Amino acid sequence: MKMIIQSLLPEDSISHFVHSFWMVENKSGKDIPGTILPNGMVDMTLMKMNSEEWEMSIRGLDTMPGQVIIAKDAKIFSVGFKLLAVEYLFGDSVKDVLNGGKEIPNDFWQFVEFDTESLENFQKKVTQKINSISIKPIDERKKKLFELIYSSHGTISVKELSEKVFWSSRQINRYFNQQFGISLKEYCKILRFGSSFKNLSEGKLYPELNFTDQNHFIKEIKKYSGVTPKELSKNTDERFMDILAIKKLPPQND
Repeated sequence: MKMIIQSLLPEDSISHFVHSFWMVENKSGKDIPGTILPNGMVDMTLMKMNSEEWEMSIRGLDTMPGQVIIAKDAKIFSVGFKLLAVEYLFGDSVKDVLNGGKEIPNDFWQFVEFDTESLENFQKKVTQKINSISIKPIDERKKKLFELIYSSHGTISVKELSEKVFWSSRQINRYFNQQFGISLKEYCKILRFGSSFKNLSEGKLYPELNFTDQNHFIKEIKKYSGVTPKELSKNTDERFMDILAIKKLPPQND
């Protein structure tokens, strides 16, 4: 047995904050190198290595592929958060962890051993925590902004977003840079790239998400993954974690 990967979608009650849950368990008996790709999510991770204490961390947005080592016997649970969660659940910016992460206190959401016995238990605990948090009213402009961004998979223009939510492009970009460390336009490109994972995992090597043409598609895939669409699709040695995880997700209605 090499590596166990599981993925789950969130309940509707928290879907405006959470994209997905996943678990990785390395039972290969050796360290496994992997590559994490920009996917437009902020990840909160709970990890145990060599039967030691659990460690919690939060990872900001990625704008480039990053290399990781999944240590032997490691068990990792993660929540892929949508961007609204940064302000309304964490109440803080993640611009300082762009392309990186930082540890957070282990008692952040009071996880106990039972919560890490399965991905379903982990999902249930996170869902309960989010639903129990007293969240301030969500700014309607921001709510609509992110609904449009996610429903379009990042293919909508900044100009159109600005006009639809009645919020100037300059103000939106200031918000994005202050909260997440990148511009709205760059985020939309990353989200579009992340939204192509499913097609690529199924061997579809042509653009379906408003890329100008095939060359533009190849250029964008190489920019954010470091390899061609064909190489990403093949996923030799299963090193691209996101491509593996997307295959484990249940069907989703967009």
